[in-house]
Amino acid sequence: MRVWGAIVVGIICVLIGALWFLQGVGVVGGSFMTGSKLWLFIGLVVLLAGIALLRTGFRARRQGASRDQG
Repeated sequence: MRVWGAIVVGIICVLIGALWFLQGVGVVGGSFMTGSKLWLFIGLVVLLAGIALLRTGFRARRQGASRDQG
């Protein structure tokens, strides 16, 4: 269950991080975050953390599947 939790949290972090990054760049408007370099960097950090969680989750899932077969 922990593996799926990492994957779900990773997906959420990637989506939120991408949104915040795009708002920081100024692509997505309508918020106090639009055009702010602070949100560009926060979004980038959250996006990278989400990617790391996804990689960890998928790697653990793959290792668990190969252990079950062998």
